[in-house]
Order: sequence, then C-alpha cells, then structure tokens
Amino acid sequence: MTSPAAPIGREAQRRSLKIGTRGSPLALAQAHDIAARLAAAHGLSGDEATERFPITVIETRGDQVLDRALSALGGKGLFTREIDAAQLEGRVDLAVHSMKDVPTVLPDGLTLAAVTPREDVRDAFISTRADGIDDLPSGAVVGTASLRRQAQLLRRRPDLRVVMFRGNVQTRLRKLEEGQADATFLAMAGLNRLGMAEIATSPIATEAMLPAVAQGAVGVAIRVSDREAAELLAPLNCAKTALRVAAERAFLKRLDGSCRTPLAGLAELDGTGALRLRGEVLLPDGAERHGVEWTGPAANEAEAAQLGDAAALELLAVAGPEFMARVAEAAQ
Repeated sequence: MTSPAAPIGREAQRRSLKIGTRGSPLALAQAHDIAARLAAAHGLSGDEATERFPITVIETRGDQVLDRALSALGGKGLFTREIDAAQLEGRVDLAVHSMKDVPTVLPDGLTLAAVTPREDVRDAFISTRADGIDDLPSGAVVGTASLRRQAQLLRRRPDLRVVMFRGNVQTRLRKLEEGQADATFLAMAGLNRLGMAEIATSPIATEAMLPAVAQGAVGVAIRVSDREAAELLAPLNCAKTALRVAAERAFLKRLDGSCRTPLAGLAELDGTGALRLRGEVLLPDGAERHGVEWTGPAANEAEAAQLGDAAALELLAVAGPEFMARVAEAAQ
C-alpha cells in the first residue's frame, strides 16, 4: 500500500477522481461503494460525490468471452488488464477490483492504494435440489468455472459431475433456474453486497471449503505517481484487511497461482496480533490434496507477506515438486 502524508493538501481536496470498473451489477455496486466511502471520508453530499467521483464502465476480456473457462483464457488478469490500460492512459484515475481477480504483480506504474473492510469470505452453496453438498444425489450436476471449487467439491464428492458455469451472479442463477445444473457456488461476499444473501441455500464453513485468496476483499488501484489520489483514498484503507490480503497474496505469488491452479488460502487475525494462514493445493479432480497452516506475528504488511511466503514454501516442500508438476500438467 502507499503511505500518503497528512494532512490532505488543498489540490487533493478539490480533486475529481474518475473510477474505472467492470460493468457487472456486483462490480458496479463495489464501485459505487468506493465512491460513497470517499464522499463520507471527505464530507461530501450525494450530488457532490457523483460529480467528484464519476464511474466509467470498462469491458474486460473476462466479460467478453463467456464460453470458455477462465483457465483456458489465461487466468488472472482477465478482469483487470483493460482497466489497467485505461489507468495508465489517464482515462480513469482509480480502479476498483475484487482482490481475488487481481494478479499478484501489478503492471509497472500502478499500485494498490487501499482495501476496504473485508466481507464474508465463505462460499455459498446454491441449489434447487439439495440443502447442502452432502445432500446432492449421486451423479448430480454442479456448475462452476472455478478450478478450486471443482477440485474441493470432487475431493468431497467424486460421484458428482462438474460443468462449466461462466457469467455474473445473475447469469449463473438464471442457468441454475433453467436446469443446466443441480447446484452451483457463489461468494457470500458478492451476494451480501448485492443484497441477495437470501439466495444462498447454505454458506459453507471455511473448514469445509477454503476460499480463494483475497475472496471478499475489494481493492482500489491508482497510478504510482498520483499522490493526490493516494491522499484521498488513505482513510478508506482497512489495516486488518490489508494485513490478511498481503499474507494471502504473498502465499499465492510464491506458488505461482492463477486461475489454472486449484489452490486456496485464508489468513485470519486472532485478536492478539498473530496471523493464522491456512492454505491448500489440489489436483483438479480432487484426488490428492496438500495443506498447510502457519501462525506468526504480523505487525505490518511486510511481516504478513513474509508469513504468507513462508507458508507457501512449506506447502511446496510438503507437496513436493512431482505433485506440483502434476497440478500444472493437469491444468493445461
């Protein structure tokens, strides 16, 4: 994260910031939330906020191509590259991202300025036929575009059949209603932000299905050189969320994780200053899994990242190079 100086200068106080985002209902809800948080942090009325923080929708490759799995399209960055380009070209000033979609290394010239308080990290099980995963009949069809969810599901229920489900929340719910699958998964965070929590048949405990790295966190990226934007965004940063996300993203980076790697990671603060990180990597068919748990102090993001990196190194040692090669080969 950037570390802006205080107090905010006069130029920053008057500055308008163009917000770039994807056009899905969830992405727009998150962008409007950032605009509202900026307005509240700087004492602006609704009309002033609309004028000062306009929202620009940018279509990404991940939004354009819906007939193939994310892993087949190149993995992480599919929902950020076009927005990154708009920032670097000066067409927008801020980019609002679901942090689980953000590559571990941002393009040169961009930096993460803030992450807002994290939402519910759990996955949601959604079905018209069953109350939970274990209640699905043998041979039932589950739709998901996530290799992580596929692998975790098949490890628990190898008798189920998985089909690809792409699209935004509304699209996947429509496919479920049409009978294209008996069940699917969504993130509780997205449902909560859309005011649709009741859609979840049952939230899944993290002990049963460890979430994607940074699931439930929203981040705001800016140009490295844009000090005024950094100053305006500073009050929005949630230090606890930033610690957790730093640990998880370091874990992901060391494992070279992408949408083509079935891995999960979750860092949690225990209230005493210690950070607990659980992580796992699986074969896509769920036939084999290796996990790790690492706890240590994390007074700042650098320490949190060191913890995440250490956990990943341990997982690599436990899993072994042969297993990781099998994961990479299976995900081709």
